[in-house]
Amino acid sequence: MKKRFFALLLVISMVLLMFSGCGKKDQADSGDTKKTTSDKSADKDTGDKKETGSSDTSDSSTASKYQTTYGSKMFDNVKIKVQLFDRSNAPEGSTITENRWTEYAKEQMKKVGIELEFVPVPRWDEIPKMQSMMASQTAPDITLTYTMSHVEQYFKDGGVWDLSEFIDGPDQALNMKAYLGEDVINIGRTSKDELYGIVAKRATTAKSNLFLRKDWMDKLNLEVPTTPDELYDVIYKMKYENPDARNTTLGAIVWNAWNLKAAFSELVGDPKEVAISLGDDAFGDYYDPGNREYYRFMNKLYNAGLLNQEYYTMAEDDFKGYVVTGDVAFFEGSVNFAVDVLRGSLLKTLQENVPGADIVSIPPLKNVNDGKQYSAAYAAAGIMSFCPLTASEEVVEACMTYLDWMCTEEGGFVFYHGFEGEHYEFDENGTPKVLDATYNAQDKDWIRTDIFLVGNQGYFMTVDDFNACTSLEAPGYEQHVVDNYENALTGIIISDQTYTSPSTPDLITDIGIVRDEYTVSVVTCPESAFDATYDEYMKELEAVGIKTIIEERTAHFNEMYN
Repeated sequence: MKKRFFALLLVISMVLLMFSGCGKKDQADSGDTKKTTSDKSADKDTGDKKETGSSDTSDSSTASKYQTTYGSKMFDNVKIKVQLFDRSNAPEGSTITENRWTEYAKEQMKKVGIELEFVPVPRWDEIPKMQSMMASQTAPDITLTYTMSHVEQYFKDGGVWDLSEFIDGPDQALNMKAYLGEDVINIGRTSKDELYGIVAKRATTAKSNLFLRKDWMDKLNLEVPTTPDELYDVIYKMKYENPDARNTTLGAIVWNAWNLKAAFSELVGDPKEVAISLGDDAFGDYYDPGNREYYRFMNKLYNAGLLNQEYYTMAEDDFKGYVVTGDVAFFEGSVNFAVDVLRGSLLKTLQENVPGADIVSIPPLKNVNDGKQYSAAYAAAGIMSFCPLTASEEVVEACMTYLDWMCTEEGGFVFYHGFEGEHYEFDENGTPKVLDATYNAQDKDWIRTDIFLVGNQGYFMTVDDFNACTSLEAPGYEQHVVDNYENALTGIIISDQTYTSPSTPDLITDIGIVRDEYTVSVVTCPESAFDATYDEYMKELEAVGIKTIIEERTAHFNEMYN
């Protein structure tokens, strides 16, 4: 009965949310939104029932102890500290913590008596900074990480709140339940239904693209490569027969290696086996024999001068610099990397520097073992927000209310898309269409994905909504965007796994040290020394306990698939 009652409430909440529409036409152009039903419910002067995303809690005998649906409770100036990733990309006149969008969030939270303070953390120092703050008990009330295994271990050690009593009640976090859905929320649960974190919903699971200079392919009359060997030949000709006479051209930069690795894997045809191998690069390096051949391919590229010789120390800005100056023939990067406005519209800048240049994505290469195409994909979960035990009950209640607000259109939609008439207008299909991409990039795009904590890649109800909107965000490159997302999900999909084995948190740091050292050594060593170096890599992984993790993952997935 309880499950049916909960399901009914969730359906009602979702229906009401749909009526509010992700394409509301009555948002104010001035940069503020109209008063919503949830805003009304927060006003002390009104006795109205809570409508969209809220429940009537006038009967204290049935109301949950904690009220976390935005607008269902007026807090007494409760202050919460919220982590915010700092990418050092704030435009002039703004900082990561003081800007139009942090002020907007503060204004909306004041309506329900919550005071926000943002705590900046450098994006690429996420893990060590989190570990330091947790150890010193100075972590923000909402702390963020992409590495859920750390949070799970903190929870097991008694350092993180169980959020289930703030979320699971039939009148709690209704906006969050409607937007994220039960499957996504459950990713942050233990086997005992304890909820140690709130994960963000990914708008799409598309993860990676292989990119090539199309104008060079055309000038050299080259076909799109379909196998690793064909790719090697294309890179070789682009570098050493470069039609632009750029003999310093760097052949390849493999920034990510998800799809390229899949072309060598010996396990991708077996869902259970590939699941065991995922979770960390070192797991696959040890468990999947095909990874040895991937590194052999990289070693061949390196020794032929076709791979950037300092790739392993390259910062992201340097990588982008090589792309926009026309010095890269091939690279693998995050999905849509070449035209993504968040990453600076690299292709647009390249074409300004090198007229006639073009970069296109290609479908995943055929696997060398079975000839099939495989695409790496994210799991349904993105970043995780959690509350350290140093936060009080009322602070946690306010934190969950903040995350619940982000699941509304006045929260997440505005963070990501901005305001109608200023940042976008709706097209004939009701899809937000960017009015001025350059303006948006400076005004909001630089922060939108980091301040929006419950959605990775934007506020969208469906993947189709995401694809339609994202293509319109890159004027002049709409087809590139469409092709990128199509290529990124071509063939058999290999989704990331969120399972963390019991020993992983204790062993992963040492494994990471070995992995980082040897994934450079096996690529940069002489070809004649490759196998010996790789064997040494495997022995070092065993020395720091990787067998234990593989055994635990094997037992888990054997049970799951049986």
